[in-house]
Amino acid sequence: MTLSPEQTQAVASWVAAGDNLSAIQKKLFEQFKLSLTYMDVRFLVDDLNLSLKDAAPKASTDIGSAPQGSPDAGPGKKGFFEKAKEKLGLSKEPSEDDDLPPDGPADDIPAGGAVSVMVDKVTLIPNAMASGTVTFSDGVKGKWIVDNYGRPGLTEISQPGYRPTPGDAQSFMQELNVALQKRGL
Repeated sequence: MTLSPEQTQAVASWVAAGDNLSAIQKKLFEQFKLSLTYMDVRFLVDDLNLSLKDAAPKASTDIGSAPQGSPDAGPGKKGFFEKAKEKLGLSKEPSEDDDLPPDGPADDIPAGGAVSVMVDKVTLIPNAMASGTVTFSDGVKGKWIVDNYGRPGLTEISQPGYRPTPGDAQSFMQELNVALQKRGL
């Protein structure tokens, strides 16, 4: 693909401004009606000898660095539990604006609540490597899945709009991990 000098200058200015490849792809379409794939934009930037700016510095990959998912791992590396905590809303620090559970502050909730996790013997859900049921300490029941990428999710909760307490969510993740390890997953 050959660009006009005006188009080449525009791409160079977008890269210099710190735009990423998807932003450049979008601008090429909006301003010049050029429909390029993401990979085409990547090759175009390379062909123009332009260097994209990194949005965040990459974590060190020294031999002595911490393994992925460990507490000492870099900020860009997340393990199974970190991703799950983020998905369940447990990764952020609590603030005054957060809604508290009806029983009071989260500090009153035992971390090892009576959460029970059952794993289905056969998973019939497409794109799921495991599924089962969960009963939280307050009696709310639901179904869970772990997709082929290892991401957990809750489905079919018995109480609409329900969000487990932080203690229950943490217990769920621990129980789920134990149950899946017993199954060899």
